[in-house]
Order: sequence, then structure tokens, then C-alpha cells
Amino acid sequence: MQKALSTSDKELSMNAKRFNWPLLLGFLLTLFASLSYFLLFVLFPLTRDFPWVNLLLFVVALGLLAVGLRRTLTENRGKLSKIFQSLVVGLGVLIFGLFLFNFFVVAKWLPASQGAPHIGQKAPEFTLADANNKQVSLNELLTSPINDKAPKGVLLIFYRGYW
Repeated sequence: MQKALSTSDKELSMNAKRFNWPLLLGFLLTLFASLSYFLLFVLFPLTRDFPWVNLLLFVVALGLLAVGLRRTLTENRGKLSKIFQSLVVGLGVLIFGLFLFNFFVVAKWLPASQGAPHIGQKAPEFTLADANNKQVSLNELLTSPINDKAPKGVLLIFYRGYW
């Protein structure tokens, strides 16, 4: 049997400040959603063109941040606690906004690579410096023997962006 709580116990339990786990979980999920884009970009080609997984994570994170902010502002908390937790929510929303800005605006600033060869298309002749600063041409790579055998081809890797 439960014994009845006294009035002071009820007041203490009503005024007890609960840990704001939705706020913390929402902020951590916001960080994970923004940083996981790079991991998902490398591992799963399906997420390269549109970050649908990350946007889904951001929606869940923003929901948790909203619940955490509501909990912060409606419960009896100190002024400093309300300010700090509101700043955490603001930082989470800022991270989401920067992610959207980077993906949908900054990515459009990159010029299209119209002269790049397509898959299966023969690359134009070029000469570049190797790791030892020695000039190497595509023709030289295709004709010079490797382990006393003629090479069958050359693998060219193109990076997205300019760096």
C-alpha cells in the first residue's frame, strides 16, 4: 500500500526540477545529423544527391528541441537555466539552418563541370605532376609496362568541388 504524501512532500515533488532530456537529446541529434552527412555521403550513394536521411534526423531533433524548449519555459526553473537552455535550442536551430544553407545554396555556387568526361568516355590527353613532382602523361601511363606487363587501363578519380 502506498502511504499518502504530506503537503511538503507534494510541494517538493512538484517543484523538483526534472532533467530536460528532450533538449539534450535534440541537440545531440542535431549535431549527429549535421556530421553524419559526410559519413552517409561516403558510404551510401543514395544519399549523395539529396540528404533525406539527414533531413529526417533534423526533423526529429527539432521536435525534441521544441519539446525541450516548452518544458524549459513552462516549468519553474531559474532565469539562468532558461537562458542557457534557450541558447542551446537556438544553437541547434542555427546548425540546422547552416546545414540547409550549405546544401541548398552554397552547393549551387559551384560551377558545373561541363568539360569533364563521362563514365566510359575516353579521357583527353593530359600531363600532371605526380607525388614526386615528376611530369606524367596519360599516354605514358597507358604504354609503360607495370611488372613487365602492359597496362590494361588507367583509373581516374575526379573529386567533387575545387580544393
